[in-house]
Amino acid sequence: MMKTLCCWHAYEQTRFVLQSIMDLFTKEELPFENLYRTRMFVTDISWWEEVGRAYGEFFKEVKSVATMVEVPSLIDKDLLVEIEVFAKLEK
Repeated sequence: MMKTLCCWHAYEQTRFVLQSIMDLFTKEELPFENLYRTRMFVTDISWWEEVGRAYGEFFKEVKSVATMVEVPSLIDKDLLVEIEVFAKLEK
């Protein structure tokens, strides 16, 4: 199994995940503006400012509903942030 992690900081992991999501939208030719809901799962809620700052850098123009939730752990112990998004699939 290949493991891809960018770093040990919540800010950088959030940027990495959001860039991956943006790249997928680009590949599938979906406007990023179609994204309407984001859920961020963090293993330590004290990182809310770091995660929020990274989120804000990607969502300056897109005004999606956002929720951040603290969870005890994620599927991989090295993951600090997991993000799920909801979007309209219209191109």
